[in-house]
Amino acid sequence: MNSVEGLARTARRLRATSLAKRGRAGKHLPAVLFFTDPLRTADAEAVIATLPRGSGVVFRAFGAPDALALGRRLAAAARRGGLRFWVGADVGLAVALKAYGVHLPQRLAGRAGVHRAIRRRFCLTAAAHDGPAVARLRRAGVDALVISPVFSSRSPSAGRPLGVMAFARLARQAALPVYALGGVNAASAKRLGGSGAAGVAAIDGLIV
Repeated sequence: MNSVEGLARTARRLRATSLAKRGRAGKHLPAVLFFTDPLRTADAEAVIATLPRGSGVVFRAFGAPDALALGRRLAAAARRGGLRFWVGADVGLAVALKAYGVHLPQRLAGRAGVHRAIRRRFCLTAAAHDGPAVARLRRAGVDALVISPVFSSRSPSAGRPLGVMAFARLARQAALPVYALGGVNAASAKRLGGSGAAGVAAIDGLIV
């Protein structure tokens, strides 16, 4: 079993436990989310080809001039693999790419009205790094939260790791499906049992 398969297996167990507690809530959400990164995933298409069927891809263009062309390639690769496709932050790009979902950064957490409007068309996920953001996004009616950083991460924007206990507290506060992001790999994901995670999100942890 390679690292991607191991991580996916753990993620599926977490999702099954979450569904058992929440009923149908989160049933339309994948167990694994892969976040693209211009610096850390130079060949995102190759990573997508290794993901288990039913996983999700979050394409983060960060305003790149070739975002539409790259997004089309990645969206096509996701469809071939039976994956759900999200676009980060850019609703217009999500429309152009016929994305399944939109993922919002925490800085947009206060725009609850916008969130609700987006949700009518897309599956809406959002990033949260602390309790106040979790509370705002819960009220905004998002479909799921991606809470980070849970473990130490190579991301230049990652702050101090929350740790499993703090992540679990935020998951309880959220009262909706949550993903663990930040230093999540096949080994660290095993520590999330009982934390309330409904799945995992990763960058490096999904690169073979």
